[in-house]
Amino acid sequence: MTLTLFSSPTSPYVRKVRVLIAEAGLADRVTEKVVATTAFDTNPELAAVNPLGRIPALVREDGPLICDSRVICRYLDDLSGAGFYPADRLWEVLTLEALAEGILDSAVNMAYEVRLRPEDMVFDKWLEAQWAKIARTLDAIEADWNEALAAPLDAAQIALASGLGYLDFRHDARSWRDGHPKIAAWYEAITARPSFTATLPG
Repeated sequence: MTLTLFSSPTSPYVRKVRVLIAEAGLADRVTEKVVATTAFDTNPELAAVNPLGRIPALVREDGPLICDSRVICRYLDDLSGAGFYPADRLWEVLTLEALAEGILDSAVNMAYEVRLRPEDMVFDKWLEAQWAKIARTLDAIEADWNEALAAPLDAAQIALASGLGYLDFRHDARSWRDGHPKIAAWYEAITARPSFTATLPG
C-alpha cells in the first residue's frame, strides 16, 4: 500500500510526521507531495483531499483521508509497529505530545500574526500572550518532564523537538534556550539524529 503525504518543508506539523516516517522505517511506503498553500490561498489539490486545506494530510489507497499530525503519527506508528506510543507510558506520552502541540500552535499563530497581517495591524499583545504560553510550557517541561525526555524515543519527543526547531526557525530572537538548559541539552542531542538533520525547515 502506497501512502501520499501532502507536505510543506517549513511546517513543524509536517516535520513531526516526516521524522516519525524515517524513524519507523516507512520511507519506502510514503510518497511526499509538496504543496504551496497559505491561510489565504489554499492549494486546490490539497483542498480536494482535505476540506480543511491543512497540512499534513495523508492519503491512503485503501481508506479515507487521515489528517492532523497527531492522528497521522498515531496511524503510522500503528502501521509500522514502531512503538512510539508505548502502552506503559501512554498517558505520559500523549500529555507531553499535547504540550508540544500547544507550543507549535502558539508559535505558528505568532508567525501568522507577523507574516500575514499588515505591519500596522500586528497585535503585539496577542504576540506576547502566545509567547507567554510557550515560555510557561517550557518552564514546566524543564522542571517536571526530565524522566520523559530521558526515555527511549517516542512521539512526544519527536513533537517537542520539532516545535523547538520551529522556534529557532521563526522566533530565534526570543532565545527559548535561556532558562532551559536541560531542554537545550536534550534538544542538541536528539536533533543530531539523521531523521532531524534531514528535515530541517527551510
